[in-house]
Amino acid sequence: MLNVARYNVVYGGIMKATTIKIYEDTKSQLDTFREYKNESYDEVIKKVIYIAKNVKKEPELSIDAIEAIEKARERIERGQFLTEEEARKRLGL
Repeated sequence: MLNVARYNVVYGGIMKATTIKIYEDTKSQLDTFREYKNESYDEVIKKVIYIAKNVKKEPELSIDAIEAIEKARERIERGQFLTEEEARKRLGL
């Protein structure tokens, strides 16, 4: 049975391939993304590309969270905050 990865693209019935040079440390890092022993580097690279394209780069914060952060920054600028030592005293730690 022919085992073809779902990421492969066939052009006119023939699979085109190329050779690339990568450093040994890059290869080692790619190996950490392998899910099984015989997973090809093509599959691994396509998986990494898919993740890079589809995973959000920055987490989205709610409007409430953004407002709370802004208020906290304003309090800090005004000097209205507790040091770690003061917080420990208040909590009895």
